[in-house]
Amino acid sequence: MKNIIFLFFVGLYPAQQTWNLQQCLDYATAHHPLVKQATVNVAKNDKLITGSKGMLLPSVEAGVRHTYSFGSSINQSSNQREALNTQYDQFTAQADWSLFNWKNILDISLSTLNKETSAYRLKLAQNKVKLNVIQMFFAYQNGKSWLEVLETQISGMQDQIKRTEKEVEIGNRPKSDVYDIKANLGTLQEQWVSAKNQRDQSKINLLNALAFTQDSLEFVMAEETLSSEAEFRDPDFTKKLLEKNPAYQSVIAEIKAQEKKEDIARAGYLPTLNASYSWSTFYNKVLGKDDNSNIRFSDQFSQNKNQTVLLGLTIPIFNKLQVKTNVETAKLDIINSKYDKELIINDLTQNINSIKTQFLNAQEKYNLLDTNFENQKLSFQKSEEKYKEGLMDAYTFFVVRNGWLQANYNLISSKNDVIQQTELLKVLESGF
Repeated sequence: MKNIIFLFFVGLYPAQQTWNLQQCLDYATAHHPLVKQATVNVAKNDKLITGSKGMLLPSVEAGVRHTYSFGSSINQSSNQREALNTQYDQFTAQADWSLFNWKNILDISLSTLNKETSAYRLKLAQNKVKLNVIQMFFAYQNGKSWLEVLETQISGMQDQIKRTEKEVEIGNRPKSDVYDIKANLGTLQEQWVSAKNQRDQSKINLLNALAFTQDSLEFVMAEETLSSEAEFRDPDFTKKLLEKNPAYQSVIAEIKAQEKKEDIARAGYLPTLNASYSWSTFYNKVLGKDDNSNIRFSDQFSQNKNQTVLLGLTIPIFNKLQVKTNVETAKLDIINSKYDKELIINDLTQNINSIKTQFLNAQEKYNLLDTNFENQKLSFQKSEEKYKEGLMDAYTFFVVRNGWLQANYNLISSKNDVIQQTELLKVLESGF
């Protein structure tokens, strides 16, 4: 219900929407095609469980057959073959029941395992979408921040050019100061174009990660608190995340399913016990003769009734090596699934350790930048005072000012990096 209301407002005010990271994650995990496909597979496997249970029930069917026969036929009155044209109507009802078939029982267990696996894969799809959204979200935020830094630099340089030109007119500055600033302005404008393209591309990538086709959203940072590194220092950090990860849980469930398939294949060696009950009757009429020669329908319906009860035991003796082949194939599938498990463990270990390393390095970098930030701020303020007093030329002040803006961006980018790794960790910690 919350998602429906959320989408209603998106459609009503498309140009006014600003989403933070959590809103992006909520939307993507509910509407991305990968998640929708995985959701359908869960529902499909749920239906297959019902179908597997249904195999334990009897099947019942009824039928009616209406036949005309011309030429040589059996006279139902004399039970002799004659040249007759007849009408034959048959009514049947039959019930079949597989009393014992080990495969049918194992199919229920397999269907349950398949549903469990599909549930893990749904969570895996959601996590995959989340991880991609997080990376694209922060790429866009960094691109936007860098563009803002360049715009501030360009705006400041344009103001500097105007002030310097006035000072040149009154003889306080050499003409070369204007040329130096304009030359650097051109370089910054080229960087601005590249930064704008990078920001726009990163937004396109973010919209794609959300599976959102309209460019009617703006993405903003919410108030975030930085995580402590204590949990990363846990010696069992990687193992804990690994065991709760849906990719790992999915491959474990897949191994169990393959083992169950081997049991199903072996069921081909076991006998089966089946029961059947059938009821039938018929009406026969000779065409082209007086009706008095034909027995009435009601009489024939009663007289021709027949019932059959069957109880059969089938014991497989030789089946062209098909069961043996299926069992051996199932064994190989189990071995293959275990190799898949090793690959999953290897990839997850790399990803988890990578996030851990990047978080610790990003946090260390942020702490250093944050500690030095106040010194850089004071240095810029002193340089600004010198420039206003004429103790520093315009180009030197431009370099100092740009360094100060770069320091601002580095601090923002470093903080974003810490938050990004924290958000990636949250996805991995969410488990199933």
